[in-house]
Amino acid sequence: MKKIVLGTVALIAFAAPVSAADLAARPYTKAPPPMMLAPIYDWSGFYIGINGGGGSAHKCWDVINTGGVPVVPPVSMGCHDATGGSVGGQIGYRWQMANWVFGVEAQGNWADFTGSNANLAFAGVQDETKMDAFGLFTVQVGYTWNNVLLYVKGGAAVVNDKYRVFDIATGLTLNNASETRWGGTVGAGLEFGFAPNWSVGVEYDHLFMGHRDVDFFSTGIVGAPAGAVAGTARIDQDVDIGLVRLNYRWGGPVVAKY
Repeated sequence: MKKIVLGTVALIAFAAPVSAADLAARPYTKAPPPMMLAPIYDWSGFYIGINGGGGSAHKCWDVINTGGVPVVPPVSMGCHDATGGSVGGQIGYRWQMANWVFGVEAQGNWADFTGSNANLAFAGVQDETKMDAFGLFTVQVGYTWNNVLLYVKGGAAVVNDKYRVFDIATGLTLNNASETRWGGTVGAGLEFGFAPNWSVGVEYDHLFMGHRDVDFFSTGIVGAPAGAVAGTARIDQDVDIGLVRLNYRWGGPVVAKY
């Protein structure tokens, strides 16, 4: 009996390691990759920036009064495009609702848009325009794809114009005038956020400045004495402007969303 018990114990002891060796290894399960975070660009906040580019102001002059005598119907003096460069700045505020972005903005620019044409009504003289400044006060509506913003804008525009009529042969100014004119504007832009608070974009604006009767004053060289009203011209004006813009925004940083 004792021999049977000892034999049984020895058999169990021998079989146990073999059975353990025959068991399959515990399977290895790879840890799931961490869930990626999608960056969401936030356009909300105050911003300030600079801009630069160029434009063209299309002008058409009609004489409606000369030397105090009305000209009926008005006589065309011709048209020209005053072209040149512009630099300036803008300040505004935007707020974002889902993918829609709304904003208000004020912009002011120095300009050097100059052009002229030979006067069709008076031989030997040239009509010249210089637009030296403009401002835009607009509202914006845009749609964003994360850090890309496409928007349209519209509102009020103001320009500062200087005019002169000069003798072609001598270059001497015979009459001159100036005005500040208000009108409307519409535009569109595409902006790209390249850092949490920085964006760069391009913008086109069209200014509807209408027509206005402008009094010209004599320099005293010919005709009326210096400072007297020499005549009145009805001047039509439309302006097209293209700009590159750089903005810095104070607002929420880029956030992450699962």
